[in-house]
Amino acid sequence: MSEAVETARAVFERHFGTAPQGVAFAPGRVNLIGDHVDYNDGLVLPMPLGVGTAVAFGPLDGIVEAVAVDFGEEIDSFPAGEVPASGEGWRAYFRGMVAMLAEAGIVTGGCRLAIAGDMPQGTGLSSSASLEIAIGRALAALAGTEISPEELSRAAQATEHRYAGVNCGIMDQMASAAGKPDHAMLLDCRDLSYENIPLPEDWAVLIVQSGVERGLVDGEYNTRRAQCERAAEAMGVASLRDATIAMLDAADLDIETEMRARHVIEEIARVRDAATALRAADLATFGRLLKESHMSHRDLFENSHPQVDRLVERLKGLIGSEGGARMTGGGFGGAVVAVMAASEVERVETELRRLQDADGMEAKTMRARATS
Repeated sequence: MSEAVETARAVFERHFGTAPQGVAFAPGRVNLIGDHVDYNDGLVLPMPLGVGTAVAFGPLDGIVEAVAVDFGEEIDSFPAGEVPASGEGWRAYFRGMVAMLAEAGIVTGGCRLAIAGDMPQGTGLSSSASLEIAIGRALAALAGTEISPEELSRAAQATEHRYAGVNCGIMDQMASAAGKPDHAMLLDCRDLSYENIPLPEDWAVLIVQSGVERGLVDGEYNTRRAQCERAAEAMGVASLRDATIAMLDAADLDIETEMRARHVIEEIARVRDAATALRAADLATFGRLLKESHMSHRDLFENSHPQVDRLVERLKGLIGSEGGARMTGGGFGGAVVAVMAASEVERVETELRRLQDADGMEAKTMRARATS
């Protein structure tokens, strides 16, 4: 069980003076391949983590109140039944989920929440989606109603758009809401159909923090999305999911927009191939696709970072041909994901720490196999 669950329960009891009615949990995720294609109606291949966000909850007449354990036990509250304005930081997600679920007809009439997480923030592992889904599950439980993963994910995506200012796709939210431990989720972001594919027992997934905290609201993420939309419009398709390389070659696009679209079109194809390799337990092919994906992010989508690139090259050298590594998440910093034989993970971690220490850099790693 995630440590966040016990932390949230303990803080609820201490802060509110009573035991919570329950504790909701939602995992973070690492995307194995397929970044920046979800808002282009593409295919993605994330997997849930064993860490995430827990929300202890209980009723409270007339007031919606939350305490955020990871932010110095800051408190936010507003009258129940009101549409809250957005807030700064974690408050934007808290207020947004209350508002979006109310729009969907899920109203609590007041509540107390204690929010705790046990995953690193700002590293591309979707701590925000984990927070949104956990809050949504808590609010639905308080209202005594069921909400599907798809409905919950759409409410969380709307929170990102309308309260956090990030025009994201829906991959992170769906991976948190419908992902299965020790499985990769092949998600079609157009219709939200998905398949949870078992990860071979002899594969290991390692997450390595680059040390560069990424930020998506600085404009770059939204700029990339606008470029993709311009490319789709120029080719006369609803989204880049419907575009082909031949169509792209025939289009009259500026070089930067063409590069962004080429990454997306080719990345969707790589996700299909990666899912096939995963089903066949073909680690060499899977690793090659990860390497190609990173080069595309670095050279075409231009959302990597020099420190991330150096880390990926270092991991590629340590892993060899049986596996691979790439940046993961929205980019501009954050984490790197590496897939390798399980028998190699201890050696890779040890060698990576030695090399990073020699350069005066800390190598924070996390084994990403989720646990039930």
